[in-house]
Amino acid sequence: MAQSRLKTSLRAFRYRNFRLFFAGQLTSLVGTWMQTVAQSWLVYRLTGSATLLGVVGFASQIPILILAPIAGAVADTYPRRRSMLAIQTAAMLLAFPLAALTLLNRIHVWHIIVLAVLLGFVNAFDIPVRQSFVAEMVGREDLVNAIALNSSMMNGARIIGPAIAGIVVAAVGEGWCFLINGLSYLAVIVGLLFITAGNQPPQEERGSYMEAILEGFRFVLRTRPVRMLLIMIGVVSLMGMPYSVLMPIFADNILNGGAKGLGLLMGFSGVGALLGAITLAGRQGIRGLSNWVMLACMGFGTSLILFSASHVFWLSTLLLVPVGFCMMVQLASSNTLIQSMVPDRLRGRVMAVYSMMFLGMAPFGALYAGLLANQLGAPLTVAIGGAVCIGGAAIFRSKLPTVRAEGRQLILAQMMTAGEPADNQAPNISS
Repeated sequence: MAQSRLKTSLRAFRYRNFRLFFAGQLTSLVGTWMQTVAQSWLVYRLTGSATLLGVVGFASQIPILILAPIAGAVADTYPRRRSMLAIQTAAMLLAFPLAALTLLNRIHVWHIIVLAVLLGFVNAFDIPVRQSFVAEMVGREDLVNAIALNSSMMNGARIIGPAIAGIVVAAVGEGWCFLINGLSYLAVIVGLLFITAGNQPPQEERGSYMEAILEGFRFVLRTRPVRMLLIMIGVVSLMGMPYSVLMPIFADNILNGGAKGLGLLMGFSGVGALLGAITLAGRQGIRGLSNWVMLACMGFGTSLILFSASHVFWLSTLLLVPVGFCMMVQLASSNTLIQSMVPDRLRGRVMAVYSMMFLGMAPFGALYAGLLANQLGAPLTVAIGGAVCIGGAAIFRSKLPTVRAEGRQLILAQMMTAGEPADNQAPNISS
């Protein structure tokens, strides 16, 4: 029984392309999380300012909101593997100047902001291309599992990266974290060179970019289940997720944990997110996922309120486990439902809107959190965000019967047009 359950949870690994993608991304994302934690600590060490933590968060993510529509059109126009190669190479090249400036003690906050903006431009293209690329590497019947495993990988890195970053920052400084991140991109670039999927343009005919962008927005606006899921993601991103921007303040001023404490706090949030992704990986279908979205959003808000009230380090770390768990279940469940409802030719553009709501709203949340924390304090700011998430979940619940019925029809329509992935080692459906 246990062996059968494990096989079910790992079924997307039957695809060679997905295995290569998973291994490369896991290595790279450990470095990415090391840089994220080290950068937050560096800004706080240089300035001690909650506002500037918010400004850096805003700078790194506002390009996603601006460029995501264009990025979605690119994801639906050019071969996705080649686009991924260009994106990962650009991200690698941006990590090295940050490492050099920090290691040479020439770093200033404005350097961090400029490089954060440039990396935001790269990430604007990464999200819709990567999310669409995952769907090309596996069969539609394994899409739920592939998304869950992809989330598991991202959150496994979220555990390992911050833990390593806390130790490295305390021992030798932030610059080494940035250097390790730059080198870690080599793993994903090598993996992409051996992947055979994603070499064909997703669609044969293409009009103007503006026409393509508007087609994606029209699909989202007229498709109520997709629209409602994206609104929920936007609420959580704007009001709930900025808790991570304020984490250096919790780690240093409230819980007295320092850089190592910051790594542990971020790591325990990652433990919860990993558990959430593993839970989803064991599912064989999408039935009931809309309920999971609602319950996870409510649990996320409740956990944030409890975390904001804690002044004990070990209790705070434990409370971050359900925070990470609920956040991951909501995001991955929403991602799965949306990808199950969207036609492949629109996948990149719809996932671009997903990235706008997920990460594009985050800069405003980061800025709001930094400014409000200066006035009301970090704990009350986080508690307010949690309360808004609970309210959003209650509204979503009231719309659920209609959303579920319409979503079922969309999913059935897409199942009728499902195709096989470009992978010469793809399994037979009956296996």
